[in-house]
Amino acid sequence: MLAPSILPATAFVDPQGRNRAAVAALLQQVAAQIVDYLAGAGHQVPLPQITDVTFAGIPDQPTAIAPLLETLGHLMAQAMNPAHPGYMGHMDPLPTTASIVGDWAAAALNNNMLSVEMSPALSRLEPLLLADLARLFGLGEQAGGLLTSGGSLANLQALTVARNVKLNCLQAGLAGGPPPVIFTSELAHTSIQKAAMVLGLGLGGVVLVPAGANAQMEVAALERAIETAIAQGQRPFAVVATAGTTVTGNIDPLAKIAAIARHHDLWFHVDAAYGGALAFSPTHCDRLAGIEQADSITFNPQKWLYVTKTCASVLFRDLGLLHSHFRVSAPYMNTESDWVNLGELSVQGTRHTDVLKLWLTLQHLGKAGCAELIETSYRLTDHFVAQVRQRPYLELASDPEMNLICFRGCPPGRSPDQGDAWNAALQAHLLQQHQTFLSLPLFRGQRWLKAVLLNPFTTVAQVSALFEAIDRFVDRF
Repeated sequence: MLAPSILPATAFVDPQGRNRAAVAALLQQVAAQIVDYLAGAGHQVPLPQITDVTFAGIPDQPTAIAPLLETLGHLMAQAMNPAHPGYMGHMDPLPTTASIVGDWAAAALNNNMLSVEMSPALSRLEPLLLADLARLFGLGEQAGGLLTSGGSLANLQALTVARNVKLNCLQAGLAGGPPPVIFTSELAHTSIQKAAMVLGLGLGGVVLVPAGANAQMEVAALERAIETAIAQGQRPFAVVATAGTTVTGNIDPLAKIAAIARHHDLWFHVDAAYGGALAFSPTHCDRLAGIEQADSITFNPQKWLYVTKTCASVLFRDLGLLHSHFRVSAPYMNTESDWVNLGELSVQGTRHTDVLKLWLTLQHLGKAGCAELIETSYRLTDHFVAQVRQRPYLELASDPEMNLICFRGCPPGRSPDQGDAWNAALQAHLLQQHQTFLSLPLFRGQRWLKAVLLNPFTTVAQVSALFEAIDRFVDRF
């Protein structure tokens, strides 16, 4: 500081380097604390008990860094621990090392991805990378996209453009006319309904199409729902398919849904927040057949590509539609002839520099590394599913299509109305006694156990041991 100050000597990094040694020592200490935590994650629990999270208020005076780092350590010890090989409950991966580095670098740079002026190199990198991702999905040479802070915002962005394009309401809004409706599976993510609410359609603006026995949207039911909506004086404008449902991990019949959308001149959006990673796997990418016909796609690298949160994307087959049916220019920002200010195209204005961690991860792992992670997950899934099917007291909610297995116990001698309590007790037992966390979602009126096999350090032996523990629980209870 140029003048006496009560601020700590390391409050900022002096751009002249005068406190370089002190800041370096602090960051080295924090780096060691982070590495110690991650390298020891397997010796902790996947979902710890909360013991002493307290907040004494914002202090009047600065606080020394040492006690703050000690408190930080306590908070870290009580955080969700997705790096633990027994953490299987949700779509939360352990982070790639490259994405940790990218997040740290992004924080240090503190660029704003609102405009090229405020992030000159990174605002050029993001559209180049997103165009490459769009081509990977087969969307073509006119495609591209944006990074968003989560899949819900990606879905909102896509459906906003869909509404503006199909209903021609960029300028006038929804001024009268037949009520617009979106069609999606009854098992679609709730963000589709939230998007409809934000877009002025209300929750009733989403028609939930029944899903069949394998948790996939029924194509015939979709066709009937569209015809019924038209007959009732509604105006269909979009259909949303899911590639990787949140509870069961199933994939809607994308190609058939695309054909129906095309026949009725509807915008076709695919929520591939989770399953989109399959595009990186030569062995399993055909599971996404039909996604190349989408008008827009949501894809979250923060899930099956292991990038730190948040890192989600929305991709458009025709990026020009995002420009012509959404962009609002910011007069307070300079413009570039060849590069757009990304905040003008996005629901978000100020935007975090998520592109760094995504770019670093993809460069570090390469397509082959991403494919290996996906294929390893499938091998473990095959073993897990085989263990379920070998046990007559267990049942699957659907035939798994990805590395997500939804199952429940139906032990003999138990009435159906006791099933939820029994499965909840099993979940608690596995967490407390075997350091394995399975979530307990509600699916078709019942509680099911869900395992997401993301962690590359989870082994076949560990899965076998899990089912041996389930067997012992069945014998006791």
